[in-house]
Amino acid sequence: MNILVLNGSPKGKASATLHTALYLEALHPEHTFEYLPVGVRIKSYEKDFAPARAALEKADLVLFCYPVYTFLAPYQLHRFVELMKESGPDLAGKFASQITTSKHFYDVTAHRWVEENCFDLGMKPVRGLSADMEDLLSEKGRRQAQDFFDQLVFACEHGLFVTPPPAACAPARPAYRAALPETPKTGDKDVVIVTDCAPENAGLAAMIADFRAALPHASRVINLRDFPFAGGCLGCMNCAVTGKCVYKDGFDDFLRGTVQTADAFVYAFSVSGHSAGSLFKCYDDRQFCNGHRAVTQGRPVAYLVQGDYRNESNLRMVLEARAEVGGNYLAGVATDEADTAADIAALAANLAFALEKGLSRPANFYGVGGSKIFRDLIYVMRGMMKADHKFYKAHGAYDFPQKQKKRILQMQLVGALLAVPAVQKQAKGKMTEAIVGPYRKVVEAAKAEAEKERNNELHTHRPGTVAPPGAL
Repeated sequence: MNILVLNGSPKGKASATLHTALYLEALHPEHTFEYLPVGVRIKSYEKDFAPARAALEKADLVLFCYPVYTFLAPYQLHRFVELMKESGPDLAGKFASQITTSKHFYDVTAHRWVEENCFDLGMKPVRGLSADMEDLLSEKGRRQAQDFFDQLVFACEHGLFVTPPPAACAPARPAYRAALPETPKTGDKDVVIVTDCAPENAGLAAMIADFRAALPHASRVINLRDFPFAGGCLGCMNCAVTGKCVYKDGFDDFLRGTVQTADAFVYAFSVSGHSAGSLFKCYDDRQFCNGHRAVTQGRPVAYLVQGDYRNESNLRMVLEARAEVGGNYLAGVATDEADTAADIAALAANLAFALEKGLSRPANFYGVGGSKIFRDLIYVMRGMMKADHKFYKAHGAYDFPQKQKKRILQMQLVGALLAVPAVQKQAKGKMTEAIVGPYRKVVEAAKAEAEKERNNELHTHRPGTVAPPGAL
């Protein structure tokens, strides 16, 4: 086969991910491998996509090769996929797969995003290889890479492909028009709305205007199109040591001094290529100047989404997971798919309520799983990622189970006792009660506290005064 490797790493030939493809090429001289340095030449392809188009149309198999950056492919590859769609090459029926390296932090959403875009282009995607960053250095990792390639060739010959998602059938709808009245504002909270709204996108602009009108707090809008991005994240790790980005466009100061000072964050975008678009991806990737630190945890987030959001299951996972891992209360998502004005008004009310009450919720699997991956990564790399290590120590992120010595000893004692037949007989039927007993005490204490507060309210109303409705 003619195999075209799209090297999406901004490190170019120095990419660890690329070396998995080079390793497979060395083992399989019967195939022809060609490489496009997408990550380092994206600006060149923006000016002239013809060479890339010719290479794509020549290939039998397109192999996306990239490190996972913030839930998806790096900005540079993200932009290249947009150019692929804009230029309209004939890729129908061509095979596609992918090789990624990461610490398995949401590699699944990155892979699904590539697959979704391959389906848009009429391609036949085969399940890719999601490797750890250091897998190629081990015998096991090299064997898994070889197994992947053998299965990939077999699938191309026998037709074993990724199952396509259900076809979206969203009807065309007119652009939304602002309809909500202005709500009186308070000046005690700062809500920032980050968007990439194009001047001609009247529908998204109207959604933002209505949200600001319905929100009972002052808000400000930051349009990413106004920021002079010098480029996407380079993965150089300079910021992990110095805390400063190597670019001189001032993004790190802009992020910390203009965006992250807010009390709540709203992100407004149009669904494009199964994501928020390449500009938002550039913004997300560049936030690595904060390392792996959840510096905005505890502050609520919300989304205004224009487009066919209900059919974007992978995008929905990304938005929820970002909030979970970041420790942000997700106040909700309003779209233009149904009763847009009502959804926007409800979202504004939900965000205001979350701000007023300081709401939080326990992390679900998205948050717990993602946070533990980062916890282990930073602990191992703490010698280099000193700012991350300091942050994790200060916020109690190093919650290793082996440090719960008292709990471990308790379980060892219980286990030893239950191994005695006489104790087993006595404990039979009592374990459940022993487990649930402390929870019953919590509930009873809550009832007592509620009754105490009710009695206090009754006694505060002197004779001759009128109690508030529901107090008696």
